[in-house]
Amino acid sequence: MNKPGSEHTEKQNQLSREQEWAEALQKNREKVFFDIVGRYKARVYYLVRNILVSHDDADDAAQNTFIKIWEKLHTFRSESALYTWIYRIATNEALTLLRRRKPGLSLDDVSEELMDTSFSESAWIDGTETERKLQEAINKLPLKQKLVFCLRYFEELNYEQIATITETSVGALKASYFHAVQKIETFLKQSI
Repeated sequence: MNKPGSEHTEKQNQLSREQEWAEALQKNREKVFFDIVGRYKARVYYLVRNILVSHDDADDAAQNTFIKIWEKLHTFRSESALYTWIYRIATNEALTLLRRRKPGLSLDDVSEELMDTSFSESAWIDGTETERKLQEAINKLPLKQKLVFCLRYFEELNYEQIATITETSVGALKASYFHAVQKIETFLKQSI
């Protein structure tokens, strides 16, 4: 169990490390980039995998994310947290990939397309029946709710961080998360 205040101290330490990275960037861009890749590659992959479901699509979106980070690293300012900046890029890359798949696709259409994905054939979903049902329920959410749920539940980001990533108000995010949880609970009760 964490000691009171240890979460706050951990966040301060992370912000301090990110400030050091921003300063080191001015001196050695390549080393900072490889540090970022080492530190965030798994988290970026699972974030985009939760959005895209397909391993190949997630792999492409993660790779595109790090290409974009390399290209834009010089623009990062430590005014926001590094991981918030990275997650925003990753989220945008996942959405871009979905839109490229079918030009003219709206976010609602993207959500419907993702709902058709079969989890029974996915090598990624290999847990218990309940875990598979949870993943299926998450995949049935509208894209915005799915994104908010994944960032909040799996990535354990707070609403302010998610608001920065999604450019959405905290109130709207809380409502999206609430509705996502309700839909997941309803789906699970009906299917288990």
